Amino acid sequence: MKFIPIKERGVVTLEPETYGKSVSGIPLEVWMPSAEVEFLIFAGIHGQEPESTLLLAKALRALAEPSPNCAVILAANPDGLLRGTRANIRGVDLNRNFPAKNWSETPVKDYWVKREAKEVDLKTGGSPGSEPETQALISLIEKINPQHVITIHGPLGCIDDPEMSEIGKWMEKRTGLELIPDIGYPVPGSFGSWAKERELHVITYELPTESIWDMFEKHLPVFEDLLVYGKKALDR
Repeated sequence: MKFIPIKERGVVTLEPETYGKSVSGIPLEVWMPSAEVEFLIFAGIHGQEPESTLLLAKALRALAEPSPNCAVILAANPDGLLRGTRANIRGVDLNRNFPAKNWSETPVKDYWVKREAKEVDLKTGGSPGSEPETQALISLIEKINPQHVITIHGPLGCIDDPEMSEIGKWMEKRTGLELIPDIGYPVPGSFGSWAKERELHVITYELPTESIWDMFEKHLPVFEDLLVYGKKALDR
């Protein structure tokens, strides 16, 4: 695997494919691997968690050639990232819009200020899977059939892996983040709920509450290793 010299990492040099469009018409982009898809790694499904996109983009920008085994989505919710909102442009929390059995039309609450009461109402969609971003991600997964999905969030500071897998244990060891089997509260219509019904292994990588610049030293190497080595990274 070749790396780009640091001085040339100002942009992502690899070319993505388009797997759909957002509500506003922004292309939804995925960087496909050169061989079998072991992992789909995606960030930015919540637009107010831009640290997830920046971290994954740093790892992708280092590569001079496609990852052998990892498909990468930097912005699953580009409209939300542009506007700094958790939800998409229609006010729908995409991580509550998946067509899981536990989907609910009841609005979900979000923080305005962390550690205070959740007061901001977000929609879950007019129906399960109503949003184009949700539909496109589902179609992509059905097409590429990843063995594992890693979705990057913040700021809970943990590794949420219902299977407590060797991958999750490796992440815990590398980062010091606690490995847990459940986030501890209901998440109706979440990507994880939908994936579980499909027997798709999902790890939610929750970044901690700290400056993104402070995160790089500990977390960036994890994603660089995954992009370069795939599952073989666990043996390094």
